[in-house]
Amino acid sequence: MSVSRRQFASSSLLVLGSTLKEALSLPVWRWTRSVVLQPVAATNASPTVQFVDVAREAGLTVPNVWGGTERKRYIIEAKGSGIGFFDYDNDGWLDIYLTNGTRLGESWPAGKAPTSQLFKNNRNGTFTNVTEKSGLARTGWQTGVCVGDYDNDGWDDLFCCFWGHNVLFHNNGDGTFTDVTRKAGVYDEQVRWGAGCTFLDYDRDGHLDLFVCNYIRLDPRETPGPKDPAVCQWKGIPVMCGPRGLPGNTNVLYHNNGNGTFTDVSEKAGILKPGPRYSITAVAYDFDNDGWPDIYVAVDSEASILFHNNHDGTFTDTAVMSGCAYSENGHEQAGMGVAVADYDCDGWLDIFKTNFADDTCNLYHNNGDGTFSDVTFSSGIGVNSRYVGWGCGFIDYDNDGWPDILQINGHVYPEINTHDIGQSYKNPRLVYRNLGNGQFKDVSSDMGPGISERFSSRGAAFGDYDNDGDIDVLVLNLNDLPSLLRNDGGNRQNWIKIKLIGTKCNRSAIGTRVRVVVGNHAQIDEVHSGSSVMSQGDLRLHFGLGNRQVVDVIEVRWPTTQQIERFRQVAANQILTIREGSGIVSTGKPAQS
Repeated sequence: MSVSRRQFASSSLLVLGSTLKEALSLPVWRWTRSVVLQPVAATNASPTVQFVDVAREAGLTVPNVWGGTERKRYIIEAKGSGIGFFDYDNDGWLDIYLTNGTRLGESWPAGKAPTSQLFKNNRNGTFTNVTEKSGLARTGWQTGVCVGDYDNDGWDDLFCCFWGHNVLFHNNGDGTFTDVTRKAGVYDEQVRWGAGCTFLDYDRDGHLDLFVCNYIRLDPRETPGPKDPAVCQWKGIPVMCGPRGLPGNTNVLYHNNGNGTFTDVSEKAGILKPGPRYSITAVAYDFDNDGWPDIYVAVDSEASILFHNNHDGTFTDTAVMSGCAYSENGHEQAGMGVAVADYDCDGWLDIFKTNFADDTCNLYHNNGDGTFSDVTFSSGIGVNSRYVGWGCGFIDYDNDGWPDILQINGHVYPEINTHDIGQSYKNPRLVYRNLGNGQFKDVSSDMGPGISERFSSRGAAFGDYDNDGDIDVLVLNLNDLPSLLRNDGGNRQNWIKIKLIGTKCNRSAIGTRVRVVVGNHAQIDEVHSGSSVMSQGDLRLHFGLGNRQVVDVIEVRWPTTQQIERFRQVAANQILTIREGSGIVSTGKPAQS
């Protein structure tokens, strides 16, 4: 039977009873719409969920240092950085990586300079600082971070973006890391401003490649100094300059040679064709369901980029034609962070992008035909325009089976606090609840002190750090302590969490798609590296199940071979480990909350 690509990939291809069993025994490309059932809407009432900042109790007591606190004379001082959740020691518990910055012209006493930090999860709600032993401490303007096992040795490695020179840290598997930047061939002799990054296997050869965003070609010698009068203004207030008026930079794609080294293939792959842009955050997902990872890039003050994978080692920027380059009205926006999910559970991955103040964020609905529709206002997302949005994530905070949105905010001009313009430097966070019918509701005021407290925040990472079955949030706050927002109450409904291990594909299983079916409701997600804003979240996939005690079907599509493994009648409220070709190799119950 002949069906369209959208038909065979739609997650609404579900049936009950014997029909379900029969349909799921077929290859995906043979499913038909003759067995369609519509997903159910989310319930009106949601379990009470509160986010509480427990960073200090958890031992996260190292402050971020990032430029001046009262004034920002250079754009680097305002940019801020990402943050990371990742399990560096493979013990099944998320550890924390904190980026850090410095101050222009500051002379730090010996041993007192701010550095990046690594905190080990003690499995009891607290963390221990292991930075010194790890070898990860660096001082400088570190902006972005992403994680992936580039050499397939079973240990996730760390790529760190800097204004200056990026660093690739190899995970030695013993709690330590080694700088292999030059050895691996990813050292750039020129000074560049790296921003977001993402590991992906764009050619499906089983080895992780690396995409790096570059922001601005910044030379402080050509910008006003600390004692010079400000030459730029925002709403009549003298402020630092940029990004407009400053030269943009080009992005980089490194191909993994399979021997621990990389080759810069940016020109050959078509990455340079869009020209210089103010790129900030990149994500890699299969947006058109063709089995190949595409790349979406949030770009500041210019058109965003959607690199469509041409299956031959090259990419084409289709963002303008696809409808996800500009706002609904065709305007350039100050894109910062990106979150991706199938928010309406139709089998196609959608995009949420944060932007600058006096503008809304974007919600791009994937139409399944290579195009997106900007549904920001029709979905209810367009109610807030007073914040500068940064980190963001689709998280099912109440485990009802529908991805909600959490957005992190923070202005870039501390000078506005002395002016009455209706905006402030420090902002609360935002939470939009998914109502299950394509609509979202702003429920921020009901979500607890972790949402209402005000900071000038940047990066955000999402994951279940205490393994209790709900999604928590790690936030970087400029010139302040980080926030660790513990989710209290989200695990009152059921869930399933899946750790994937590749064998023929990359060991981190990045690019693997998982489909979870309960009754007549289906969800999809993909293992991904780098997202939010210049940040790294949990590589495990989490699915809320509502009141369902059993998952009818878990379907795993491995990226290199495109083979599908299915698991039926799986009990809820477990952490599953699935190894490619070996099935479910371990199960774990949640920790006591």
